[in-house]
Amino acid sequence: MVDLSVTLAGVTLKNPVIPASGTFGYGREFSEWYDLDLLGSFSWKGTTRDPRSGNPQPRVAETAAGMLNAVGLQNPGMDAVLREEVPHIARIFHGPVIANVCGFSLEEYTENCRRLEDAGPVKLLEVNISCPNVHAGGKNFGSDPRSAAAVTRAVRAATTKPVFLKLSPNVTDIAEIARACEAEGADGLCLINTLLGMRIDLNTRRPLLKNRTGGLSGPAVFPVALRMVWDVYEAVKLPIIGCGGVSSAEDVAEMMLAGASAVEVGAANLRDPWACKTIVETLPAVCERLGVDRIAGLTGGAHEAGGPG
Repeated sequence: MVDLSVTLAGVTLKNPVIPASGTFGYGREFSEWYDLDLLGSFSWKGTTRDPRSGNPQPRVAETAAGMLNAVGLQNPGMDAVLREEVPHIARIFHGPVIANVCGFSLEEYTENCRRLEDAGPVKLLEVNISCPNVHAGGKNFGSDPRSAAAVTRAVRAATTKPVFLKLSPNVTDIAEIARACEAEGADGLCLINTLLGMRIDLNTRRPLLKNRTGGLSGPAVFPVALRMVWDVYEAVKLPIIGCGGVSSAEDVAEMMLAGASAVEVGAANLRDPWACKTIVETLPAVCERLGVDRIAGLTGGAHEAGGPG
């Protein structure tokens, strides 16, 4: 019998499989497909203080091995999530929930984290620092170590819940960003967010996305995500949630060997609504093939030495 349980900053998950933010909504639709309690957790849709209608259409485009999206953080806002979604989540999922928190200023990040303090199902906060800082000319919070540190410091002071910073891959040195977050009290890290990309329509000779650029996700980004998880594992002593192009139980094992303690599954959910269910069900066989009876033991296993274990 394989023990699939893992621990993230003191929070135990029955397995390491987590549907990623932006691909699972608040769980409502997927609860009609299968019992969500088989999941380790899920990260809900990125939530801002105020409701957002998102970017204009078209905002999704296919690529050869993935997809581009420029949805623009469409969400109902924190008031509606606390009033309507949190009680519903408590009915459809009985494990620890990860709240993906977004913001356009330090004040908004802080307010959102503080308001989630009493949200019972929420056990971890995943703070998305890929949002633009409206007070710094739209510069991404996660693109600079000082900005990343400032967000970490602010949200860490606003909540007693574990705080995981979700990092952008669109940086020169992601390990430097990770160290800055660790220094300011982050409990963990999630990486990677989407890579910046675009497509052009040959007929119109214009970008396919109305926003021009969007975030690339899917199998194409898996090797990049794996390398960044490896680098960050070597750089810090924090638990890591690995994310980016994961679509199979084998991918989960590979991501954990690179240094992840748990793994998020994103674009695969949009292609196949049963993707996470299938991964959870096939993980024991993969572990048996690898000769492990406790999946947590895979974390960092590909490193010769060092790392947080």
